Amino acid sequence: MLKRTLLFSNPASLTTRNEQLVVSEPGGGKEIATVPIEDVGYVVLENRQLYVSMPLYEKLIANNVAVVFCNNAHMPNGMLLNLDGNNLQSELFRHQVNSSVPLKKNLWKQTIEAKLKNQAMHLKKQSLRDGDIMSLSKNVLSGDSDNKEGSASRLYWKRLFGKNFTRERYGDYPNNYLNYGYAILRAAVARSLTGSGLLATLGIHHKNKYNAYCLADDIMEPYRPFVDECVFGMVEEGFEQELEKEGKARLLNLLSADVVFRDKKRPLMVGLSVTTASLAKCFSGQAKRITYGTVP
Repeated sequence: MLKRTLLFSNPASLTTRNEQLVVSEPGGGKEIATVPIEDVGYVVLENRQLYVSMPLYEKLIANNVAVVFCNNAHMPNGMLLNLDGNNLQSELFRHQVNSSVPLKKNLWKQTIEAKLKNQAMHLKKQSLRDGDIMSLSKNVLSGDSDNKEGSASRLYWKRLFGKNFTRERYGDYPNNYLNYGYAILRAAVARSLTGSGLLATLGIHHKNKYNAYCLADDIMEPYRPFVDECVFGMVEEGFEQELEKEGKARLLNLLSADVVFRDKKRPLMVGLSVTTASLAKCFSGQAKRITYGTVP
């Protein structure tokens, strides 16, 4: 079932009743709407004047809903996730912690191969040159030791947004759109990892000791082109440089975008669970390859 993403950008009171998320006017005033919690996958809390009850938090977490918090610039900067979302979690944690360096290097090689392939396929969809990046995807070494990812990036961004564009976290438009989309994608990947019984903190490549979601940052890499495609479309349509509510709603919808697994299309939100479940099998020795989806 495709879960809903709820964005709260206006002041409101969020409580729960009969397994429903209840939205009311600030201060517990007039009831505005109710949503079955079992239908929700992500809740994005943007407004600084939101009240959320503790019983609602408990029910959201129990249902593996990712609760995403935004900072005063309205950008996602934190998450609440279920830490007990899989009945084999302790065993899977043990496999993950004990995974060998060669295994992690091989998994990172597969990850970069999939990322570069999706970047090339996205460029091709936009009638932009893609052949050299596709070639790079076929020559990635273990652990991407010669940084094919970086070589592809230098080609990819200039073709997508022009020769003067630089992909930077605090860079010019449309970096702000990309940042928001990646934050949503990161939350979605972290939620899927937790649901598959994995610890999002322990990465296969990313190792920053201050990063609580290193594995999410690893596994989201092949899916970044889905954000890029969404942002490219908005730029082509002339969206304002300032990221407003309409743009955020469009980016939140990317979780329902089609992703292809062996010629079968699935929503991205569902596809991420396919990927993280396959990763768990790699850690436990039941599989050798991560199942990544591709751009349709």
